[in-house]
Amino acid sequence: MSAEDVNYRARAGEAYRLWWQHDANWYQGVASRFGQEAANELNAEALRKVATHVGQRVGRLAGPLPATGDTHKDLEELRRRYDDCGDRMFPPELRNASTEVEDVTEQDGLIVLTLRRSFAITMVRMAGSLDGYRCPCTDIHAGWSEGLGVTLTENRAESCLRDGDKACRLLMRVRTPLAHDGTED
Repeated sequence: MSAEDVNYRARAGEAYRLWWQHDANWYQGVASRFGQEAANELNAEALRKVATHVGQRVGRLAGPLPATGDTHKDLEELRRRYDDCGDRMFPPELRNASTEVEDVTEQDGLIVLTLRRSFAITMVRMAGSLDGYRCPCTDIHAGWSEGLGVTLTENRAESCLRDGDKACRLLMRVRTPLAHDGTED
């Protein structure tokens, strides 16, 4: 097979799937040897570290946090940065997700991530580890937020694919204004 015959996009897709399969089986191995709680904790810790790195990279590429004086506009830009973080960690072929700004006050704004398909859940289910699996989504969002330099005042799942819901609905309430002078409220 020559270099011209290699479909690198297909190979990249296969590599994603193999790494996800590795992760799911690794998780199952940790759970069987050290317990489900240890597997959940290690998984969340590792993903938060990766997410923090991704958030820092997106932040460096995008520049300083927006401070236009228009909170809704600033939150829309932050929403786009969260989307970029998600696309870097979980390419679109591995998930079906969208974000939107839903609620804005002077103190904070709510960004909602809706996840309709997650390759991670599929792989954990295929590895036989779904029972007892705790989704690390809030840890991932905490990492992105830390990396982007924003403060979450709420970070929780309202619904979850893992629990059989039609979609994950993840709430990230962010302190506004996004750029602070270094003082706490």
